[in-house]
Amino acid sequence: MVFIREKERNLYTDSELVDLYRKDGDLNVLALLYQRYMDLIYGVCLKYFKDPEAAKDAVINIYEELITKLKQHEVSNFKSWLYTLSRNHCLMLLRKEKGHATVEISDSFMQNEEMLHLDAVKQKEEQLNSMEKCLEQLSSEQKTCVTLFYLEGKCYNDITEQTGIEWNKVRSYIQNGRRNLKLCMETTHADRS
Repeated sequence: MVFIREKERNLYTDSELVDLYRKDGDLNVLALLYQRYMDLIYGVCLKYFKDPEAAKDAVINIYEELITKLKQHEVSNFKSWLYTLSRNHCLMLLRKEKGHATVEISDSFMQNEEMLHLDAVKQKEEQLNSMEKCLEQLSSEQKTCVTLFYLEGKCYNDITEQTGIEWNKVRSYIQNGRRNLKLCMETTHADRS
């Protein structure tokens, strides 16, 4: 236990008092440190609660919170850390008082969302069908290389080994096949619109 005489109160910096408290856990040291900023804390609490009694209660609760939190956290600037702790304490209490807001969602809204989802699924199916038809229109080499590269995730070397087609030709078939596939799908989409 550390005894600090009245005359020596202001000889210690905040950091020194924090270190003393963290080392010994002496609540007298913590009280001395907290007393320096009680007016600040009260002002913060009053700002949030707008009620002097609620602010006083919060000042006491923050001190109790400080007993454990100061040991858990590395604090380089006690005053700003304490201000943040106090603000967060007040905000948390205000949130608890307000409770959780609920929003009523109409049935028609949910139905619209479902319809949008179904439209997106339908559109995706149409694109896949269109891609399958266009893939069939490619030359057999282009179809094979595009399928292996894009749908099966094979690299150029793997495709060369699997098909026996030269590396440069594999690259060419993929590039040309992709371009032809894109053109075919754009034409199919334009015909439907």
